[in-house]
Amino acid sequence: MTGTPAGYDVIVLGGGLAGCVLAARLSEDPDRTVCLVEAGPDFGPDRQDWPAKVLNARALPREEVWERHAPAHRIRARVLGGSSCINGCWNTWGSEADHAEWARTGGPRWTAAALEPYRLAAVERMGLRRVPEREFSPWSRAALAAAAELGFREVDMGTPGGPGYGTPLLNALDGVRHNAAFAYLDAARARPNLTVLSGAAVDRLDIGAGRVRGVRVDIGGRHETLVADAYLLACGTFGSPAVLMRSGVGPADHLRTVGIRPEIDLPGVGSNLTDQPGVFVPLAPTDELNAALAAKEADGDLYVSRMLVRAAGELCPDDSWDLHILPVAGPPLFGKLPPGRYEAGISAFVMKPASRGTVRLASADPAAAPEIDPGFLTDEGGRDLAVLRSGLEIVERMAATAALKPLAGPVRGHPARDLSDQDLRGRLGTYWHPVGTCAMGAPDDPLAVVDGEARVRGVANLRIVDASVLPTVPAANTQLPVLAVAEMLADLIGGAA
Repeated sequence: MTGTPAGYDVIVLGGGLAGCVLAARLSEDPDRTVCLVEAGPDFGPDRQDWPAKVLNARALPREEVWERHAPAHRIRARVLGGSSCINGCWNTWGSEADHAEWARTGGPRWTAAALEPYRLAAVERMGLRRVPEREFSPWSRAALAAAAELGFREVDMGTPGGPGYGTPLLNALDGVRHNAAFAYLDAARARPNLTVLSGAAVDRLDIGAGRVRGVRVDIGGRHETLVADAYLLACGTFGSPAVLMRSGVGPADHLRTVGIRPEIDLPGVGSNLTDQPGVFVPLAPTDELNAALAAKEADGDLYVSRMLVRAAGELCPDDSWDLHILPVAGPPLFGKLPPGRYEAGISAFVMKPASRGTVRLASADPAAAPEIDPGFLTDEGGRDLAVLRSGLEIVERMAATAALKPLAGPVRGHPARDLSDQDLRGRLGTYWHPVGTCAMGAPDDPLAVVDGEARVRGVANLRIVDASVLPTVPAANTQLPVLAVAEMLADLIGGAA
């Protein structure tokens, strides 16, 4: 259908993971009109119309993003289906402690037990599957053996549990990425009560008297205002706070510096940015490994990684984990190598960082990219740096196992454990799991942006449903948790309408 300025019951702003869930679930009620607004393209239900690079689950496409040449920590999808169109198709689940953190601010519906049926629904809808045997390269098999050699036990990465090694659940089959648009919208597209409006960038919300009165969107340079009874903001951890701030909702002092008149002073908007930093330790592949990877690539079945380790650093509570150890080998994710040569190494990612960053506006212009400061390793006590060093010790022990040592050796230079703090900061990368910039919080929390039902403070008909509302990052990849949360909130919103 073609979107019009006519009124809707619900407008969903953002066609990423959460937006696809909301549009599909809420339009199940034939008496509810729903409009899904997405800034990027909608390639439709026919797989043949989708770019091959977006469908290729063996790589990380960078064509359908907001800023192609942005630093890694700022990469964000601009396409219907959102990050599920450009990420590694990995799905893992956090610990019981993660959900206890959320429940302390959002109430009992955020516990692991309460979210369990929604986790299962997301697993089924996305068609998540375990890694088939044929997709393991010699490196992946050796890495599994190396983890066992270090004393880790095998665990199910798709459920709560403890430290251990295993494989993620995948939304991919035979190298083809199955994104959230396929999983949630394909069955809903024919509904007469659902409008999917693509190529429509959200400028700002028109807010007055404590309500959203309309949303201004830019469609190919033409401005339109869409109106609805209820508005659901799902533009992601970077996009949702930017929309709020352009609408006059956010830290009043900051809004004034970019020429925006504050409507509602919410200091927490754009604060509490949390992402998972890490360091990649390169290894030198042996000729044996290069030959094995080349043969796997010739068969069309080479993936950079198919396993990981959940590990507990020295400061981690019992029965939880605060590190992901990720052994990889294959074509470099960034850059190129000569034919028949491959990259190998092991990364350590800090999964429960104490550091916090910010998202701020560079200007009131919606075309201007927001200013994103991830705040990596800035916590006063230096805990994140200590956890990272614990992870690098595990990396070095893993690289020295009998299973991995014949396939890749150390690169010349200082061992990772001997790197200075400055060197480590210079080598930081990101796991691409930002959350928290419109955080859920208790009524007495001055930095809370939404309550446990995702309602924005001071705006009666506006909710936020995406990773930005999570007050802390789970010790997991965030795709499956965000899908489950969106499923839960869709039930809540649908029942409240």
